[in-house]
Amino acid sequence: MSTPLLIAKNTELDLFLLPQMANRHGLITGATGTGKTVTLQTLTEAFSRSGVPVFVSDIKGDLSGISQVGGNNAKVAARVTQLALDDFQYRAYPVTLWDVFGKQGHPLRATISDMGPLLLGRMLNLNEVQQGVLALVFKIADDNGLLLLDLKDLRAMVQMVGENASDFTSEYGNISTASVGAIQRGLLQIEMQGGDNLFGEPMLNIADLMQTDSNGYGMVNILAADALMTSPKVYSTLLLWLLSELYENLPEAGDLAKPKLVFFFDEAHLLFTDAPAVLLEKIEQVVRLIRSKGVGVYFVTQNPADVPDKVLGQLGNRVQHALRAFSPRDQKAVKAAAETMRDNPDLDEANVITHLGVGEALVSCLDEHGTPSIVQRAFIVPPQAQIGPITPEQRRQLLAESLIAGYYEKIVDRESAYELLKGRTEPAETQAEPPAPSGFTPAATPSSYRPNARETAPEAEKSGFFDNLLGGSGGLFGGGNSTRSNRQGLGETLAKSAARSIGSAVGREIIRGVLGSLLGGKK
Repeated sequence: MSTPLLIAKNTELDLFLLPQMANRHGLITGATGTGKTVTLQTLTEAFSRSGVPVFVSDIKGDLSGISQVGGNNAKVAARVTQLALDDFQYRAYPVTLWDVFGKQGHPLRATISDMGPLLLGRMLNLNEVQQGVLALVFKIADDNGLLLLDLKDLRAMVQMVGENASDFTSEYGNISTASVGAIQRGLLQIEMQGGDNLFGEPMLNIADLMQTDSNGYGMVNILAADALMTSPKVYSTLLLWLLSELYENLPEAGDLAKPKLVFFFDEAHLLFTDAPAVLLEKIEQVVRLIRSKGVGVYFVTQNPADVPDKVLGQLGNRVQHALRAFSPRDQKAVKAAAETMRDNPDLDEANVITHLGVGEALVSCLDEHGTPSIVQRAFIVPPQAQIGPITPEQRRQLLAESLIAGYYEKIVDRESAYELLKGRTEPAETQAEPPAPSGFTPAATPSSYRPNARETAPEAEKSGFFDNLLGGSGGLFGGGNSTRSNRQGLGETLAKSAARSIGSAVGREIIRGVLGSLLGGKK
């Protein structure tokens, strides 16, 4: 059994989060300035010490200090003395920095195919009709063997479908010119906001998030999200895609002594704001089911009311910081927050919530039987690492010393839909992927889960009948990373056509990685 994680303390009790219950998810709430970010850092450090990798988005740029030894903070020292933390030790934690724009961390990318039409539709703010047309674009691309890897692939595909809409009507249904235009405008807007940095290859390998260092500490993966937050739907959709990738790629784990990964979803209200009912239903399914994969999800937001009831009911570990009650609506929210935790007869929770100090919270975690403990008022244990951002020099040093340095920075632009549709196919040297990073030990995920890696096999098998039949795509679902040219002879063209026909006969639909069958894909 793993050692319990001390997260809060009062004059009478030490409050622990049990690692075996950490994958039952959690919620951190409170008004601005009440200490949510410090609580987030304390929990992150506690998980890392126990050997659990963590993914966290850094909204304000404060969390990078986890990589540096703490100290020289009078407030932390005072809290250590107040709580009589005799074994408190300042230390640093292993950190990998990520950034969609590639400026403050290693580039983090998805392919268009893996993102899928439903999540892209949310990102593009499409209505139901436009969403349906986008799904048809993906289907047509699939049926014609056209890879959708980056934004230019999708824009070229949408343009082609729009220009030839009448040719597709009998097989796929009506394709509205207005809907095609709306999709194109949405793609242009995403591109102008820098969204083209999000799509392409090499795509993020989930196994690279699940590492431990030589001391057995879990890797803390920090996504620089300050710039990304200027596009809230892009931010929330990206994090949902990451959750979905974890669900898709990890095997069933059952009851574990500790999670394989803990995922913190900061500014969680953005995930649910204006989300269509079908997406909310799928989010609830992912949160409910991903627990069995050994992943704990912790939502961070201002008020429990920001989270739908069906999702809220899945969050067993709670940390409630202060809320303000300046209006009738605020007072209602305070009452609702108090009612979401197991009542303590010695506390008037609704009154206490409005009087909590900075760093103070109402805490209720699951016990060894999975039952919420009685809520307690306590102070959060202070972080051991530096509170606040690191310097640009320290950031550059972290990036240079990272064991994945140089891998994601080298963009791979394979022949895909754009090149084929624009007639720019030229004989070219095979593009080789950068060598896979090595050094850290995957905490729970074997390297075979790398989406871009082909399975190891003798060369004769790799170039055999089925490889040729599938056009060298590395698998029926297009998840491989064949680097050969997509130019094909007549025989290969016929083979591909046969493969598509066979696939259609059995209801072949691209899973697209993201949420897979949960978001409407069919295997």
